[in-house]
Amino acid sequence: MQFNPLNADYLKRKMPRRIFACTGMAAVLLVSACRQDMNNQPKLIPQRGSALFANNMGVLQQVANTVARGQLQSDKYFYTGLVEGANGEQKEQDLMPYPVTMQILKRGQERFNIYCSPCHSRVGNGLGAIDERGYKPAANLHDQVHLAQPISHYFYVMTHGHGAMPDYSAQLTPEDRWAVAAYIRVLQRSQMVAAKDLPPGTIARDLKELAQEKHLPAAFAEPWSLPATAIQANQPDKSQGFPALAPAYPSTPDIHVPPSKPGPTK
Repeated sequence: MQFNPLNADYLKRKMPRRIFACTGMAAVLLVSACRQDMNNQPKLIPQRGSALFANNMGVLQQVANTVARGQLQSDKYFYTGLVEGANGEQKEQDLMPYPVTMQILKRGQERFNIYCSPCHSRVGNGLGAIDERGYKPAANLHDQVHLAQPISHYFYVMTHGHGAMPDYSAQLTPEDRWAVAAYIRVLQRSQMVAAKDLPPGTIARDLKELAQEKHLPAAFAEPWSLPATAIQANQPDKSQGFPALAPAYPSTPDIHVPPSKPGPTK
């Protein structure tokens, strides 16, 4: 196909007009789309009044004597971890609200490793990865105080938080919180179990032997040392074992915490 200079000259004369026409059409479409009713939409905004209802409220109140789905919570202990005593005092209990199965323990282990191990470590000794970054050491779940705590104490702390630990009610459902509490109890037992308590036929091996087989350093089977970067925000309480932490009793005075007692011996 041969190039025609007349066509090129024609394009030079017509192209600016076409560009201007397209630009004008786009501007008209843009202006026509910016109508005021896109800003003032017919919708209800939370916490604002509305003329739609007779009481001029934008949010209707729950109908009296009704329970919304998911709010029944008929089993108070399952959702709170507390039982009301005869004098009205709320007390923690060393009792699971349902039978514990291996599936529940595996679920608790999974949730513990995800949400708890960064602070408490996977063995629960409070020397997680946060200590290496300058944070206050987390609670040692194997000290005398925590060994004496009832199992619902862990559920309560996960629900409401305690000290520097935030609550995990948004991350963990009540079922998962109980599963984690059950796994914590198993984890505590696993670090304190004696050979006589093992099921018949179970072979107990020393951790040092296993470390040697895996070509791990000898320090792997020894107690973990507290990193130099760890800090103590409060005065430590040496009765809680090592590392000595600040008092871990709940700040709520109506929560009953059993007195500390010696943990099981090997």
